[in-house]
Amino acid sequence: MDERKKKVLQSIIQDYIATAEPVGSRTIARKYNLGVSPATIRNEMADLEELGYIEQPHTSAGRIPSDLGYRYYVDCLMEKQELNQAEKDYIDFCFSQKQKMEEIQSVIKQASELLSEMTHYTAMIVEPQWDRLVFEHIQLLPLGPGVALMVVVINSRIIQHYILNIPESISAADLEKVSLALNHKFKGFTLNQIKQDLLLDVLRENQQYKEIIDNVLGLFQQLNSLASKEKVHLGGTLNIFNQPEFKDIDKLRDLLSLLEEKEILKDILTRETKTGLTVKIGGENKHEGITGCSIITASYQIDGEILGSIGLLGPTRMAYSKAISLVEYVTQNLSLALAKLIK
Repeated sequence: MDERKKKVLQSIIQDYIATAEPVGSRTIARKYNLGVSPATIRNEMADLEELGYIEQPHTSAGRIPSDLGYRYYVDCLMEKQELNQAEKDYIDFCFSQKQKMEEIQSVIKQASELLSEMTHYTAMIVEPQWDRLVFEHIQLLPLGPGVALMVVVINSRIIQHYILNIPESISAADLEKVSLALNHKFKGFTLNQIKQDLLLDVLRENQQYKEIIDNVLGLFQQLNSLASKEKVHLGGTLNIFNQPEFKDIDKLRDLLSLLEEKEILKDILTRETKTGLTVKIGGENKHEGITGCSIITASYQIDGEILGSIGLLGPTRMAYSKAISLVEYVTQNLSLALAKLIK
């Protein structure tokens, strides 16, 4: 594509993103100062349409970008719009407040609501995939008569605490023996590998501590059950109603139906889990209901280990340059906030 066509295509896309109205040659000539006549712009638009980068939705003279046009724009023409300091300060402040809270889910929810608030699109976040993490260590410590503290270390840094009721006759030495037995059996396994058979092995080999081990194993089963359930948090679902593309009731119904299918959303967000950022435009999204949408996804991580995915869903007429910067900055803050919570 030559430089003039690139400028015309970029102008069409920028104008359509801003107005949601088909763009004509006179509009481009008047607003974008390309240094050529409307007639020349019309010729370039005809070429761009033939190449598949723009299309004519109605019989009017206006054109709109195609999925291919948006793809070329995002890959080759777009200049990322950096966040200003006030926007960065606001995001930093929101996450600094949530870091004081113990609930990881609260931080995830905050991130989805913040991203949807600042973009006016729908944010989606998959909770950390704890079941893939590796068990490292367990320690049972006496707190008082009939009460013990169970500390579970996963992947050398993620720590969970639980209070256990134990027989008053159990001593600190007994707790140490149980800890050694559990560490011997579980060390090196991922959470989703610690199944019922493995738990029962510990119980059979340590019958003298049956009551305390029953309590420990019950908590482990709860931890494993929670770890295996990846939840998807949505923020700003109602933002869809504000997009002119979804005034069509059939389109809106299909999209809202899809947003209720958490397993599908999880698949969309995790199918290409990797470091960096991915933009899927229009028909590149294979699930019915979102072929008229674009999705920006990124992975949040700790020390290079991917924990989950964050996504932003909007119309193909998405303000990509700003949305990409917001996804990147919120993802970065989410990773930092989770790292502080689970150290």
